[in-house]
Amino acid sequence: MLRHYLLPITLPLSLLWAGVLHLRHWLYDKAWLKQEVLKQVPTICVGNLSFGGTGKTPMVEYLVRLLQPQYNHIGVLSRGYRRKTRGFVLANNQTAVTDIGDEPFQFKRKFAEVMVAVCEDRAAGVKAMLAQQSPPQVIILDDAYQHRAVKAQKNILLTTYQHPFSTDNLFPMGQLRDVKSRAQAADIVVVTKCPATLQQKDKELMKAQLGHYYKGTIVFATIAYDQKVYANEGSTPLIAYAKEPFTLVTGIANPVPLIAYLQAQGAVFQHLSFPDHHHFSLDEIERLKRAGRILTTEKDYVRLEGTLPNLHYLPIAMQFLSKEDEQLFGTLFGM
Repeated sequence: MLRHYLLPITLPLSLLWAGVLHLRHWLYDKAWLKQEVLKQVPTICVGNLSFGGTGKTPMVEYLVRLLQPQYNHIGVLSRGYRRKTRGFVLANNQTAVTDIGDEPFQFKRKFAEVMVAVCEDRAAGVKAMLAQQSPPQVIILDDAYQHRAVKAQKNILLTTYQHPFSTDNLFPMGQLRDVKSRAQAADIVVVTKCPATLQQKDKELMKAQLGHYYKGTIVFATIAYDQKVYANEGSTPLIAYAKEPFTLVTGIANPVPLIAYLQAQGAVFQHLSFPDHHHFSLDEIERLKRAGRILTTEKDYVRLEGTLPNLHYLPIAMQFLSKEDEQLFGTLFGM
């Protein structure tokens, strides 16, 4: 109802934003704006058309694992959203989460052998990575679908099953940050966060819906939750952890799937929700200390680690719904 009353404001703003985006893409398409085409190494772009919450981090982690048998040196370049530094930063063992942002910090923590870097200017960031003494043999561009200054060899577009880009609108009318026609640049579209029991007929309906804007390969994936929760002291089976009440703390774009999953496990908890990539204040930390046992996401954990007792996190991974989906995705890389 509120959206209806706001329409006279949001519609003109969305149309204005659409005009700006179409002009920008036209300038790139006509080579008025420069694109770097890197021939030294393969580049893989992971992105979306909406404002977050589509599963880019699990996809990047999936790609790292997929490519590790093929490449000895893998690089991941992110913007480093809400970090407290600027320019190019190359992660090392002494890098703090505030230096590079939570998601890049999570990548480096999980894959110590991977070159992880952040830079607002993706073209400058890629060049700086390639200038290192042991440059990467392949570079994954995290959340770079809108950053056309680098022309990636492969473009992976993510959209969620619950809110596909085909039924959404440009901000501020909806949650899209780019025009739907940009889907045509994708080499593959991955529909993420699908129900694990999604039927073939529902897949076909989604393909038909997305087919108005994208004619290529579409595959389906879901969220796979770990069976254990983790802390510095070790791990605990989730089924045992969930026997006692706890507080769920999230600072992510869309906590709904996590909440539904924990409820399905019979867990009893209160949920404290914060904005995506939230930096917790000292006052918030003090309040959380009184909340008892806390479960959070892996992304939030890297920002809260060392500040709270009884802090655990539940990792997630991206998992394709079928072997056919997995194989279709693998053909993108000749696998």
